[in-house]
Amino acid sequence: MNEKVEKSDAEWQEQLSPEQFYVCRQHGTERAFTGKYWDHHEKGVYRCAGCGAPLFSSATKYDSGSGWPSFYQPEPTAPIAETVDRSYGMVRTEVHCDRCGAHLGHVFPDGPQPTGLRYCINSASLDFKDQ
Repeated sequence: MNEKVEKSDAEWQEQLSPEQFYVCRQHGTERAFTGKYWDHHEKGVYRCAGCGAPLFSSATKYDSGSGWPSFYQPEPTAPIAETVDRSYGMVRTEVHCDRCGAHLGHVFPDGPQPTGLRYCINSASLDFKDQ
């Protein structure tokens, strides 16, 4: 599952919902406390909505109070890449799927141990597979 996934905007629009297309392909964000996974507590794996790559385990999910699904670390083999995001007058670290390019959210250095990181991820960029 390491091969790159490349599709046209039209192909992504056929595959993704309008909200997923906005978040994943146009670097949008969903409003806090509105996504389907922000208060989700099932056991399993959160996968990329674009390509199905496993990204985060439910074992690393926690309630950050931010209104978005938050994780303190990705799966060991998750194809997560980072870029500097200077939008909205801020400097943040964007995370995206390195396999299909889907925007996932941002990572912040204010999470719990053992990593101290908070991967703040849009529900629209995720699909959940239970155990």
